[in-house]
Amino acid sequence: MNVLISSDDIQRRVREMAADIRRDHPDGVHLIAVLKGAFVFLSDLARALPGRCSFDFMAVSSYGKRSSSSGQVQLLKDLDAGIEGRDVVIVEDIVDTGLTLVCLQDILRARSPRSLRTACLLSRPSRRQIEVSVEYVGFTIEDKFVVGYGLDCAEQHRNLPYIAVLDDDPGAT
Repeated sequence: MNVLISSDDIQRRVREMAADIRRDHPDGVHLIAVLKGAFVFLSDLARALPGRCSFDFMAVSSYGKRSSSSGQVQLLKDLDAGIEGRDVVIVEDIVDTGLTLVCLQDILRARSPRSLRTACLLSRPSRRQIEVSVEYVGFTIEDKFVVGYGLDCAEQHRNLPYIAVLDDDPGAT
């Protein structure tokens, strides 16, 4: 595998994103991480975010065991607490087709948060199938299968402190 984004670059960008989120939410924010991939990003983002911050987790799937989205979104784990009247930021590892995120945004918007924004570590716009709003973007990447910093291939490589491109892209045909 080849390193695409170093650990130092990730940490610097996460601190910048935390500052942007705090600027937009000076009175506190509720972060919702999308499991499993966003848990590392949420952890670093929350530690870099000064002031009031709470968080929760959701699990959705449109990939299953495949390396490309099926377009069918399943809610696997819902929130533990309500978000009505709260300033909410969805924390996502990667935005690809946009299908999963649009569905998730619709689900959460229906629960009447005061504000709803999205932060993603990686954006892969070349794969978009639907327009989706992402207010905080860490890095824009090309259409490569990446792992590390929470992202996996068959549940492996999540523990890498950097983002890497696999030499053998499992999505290649």
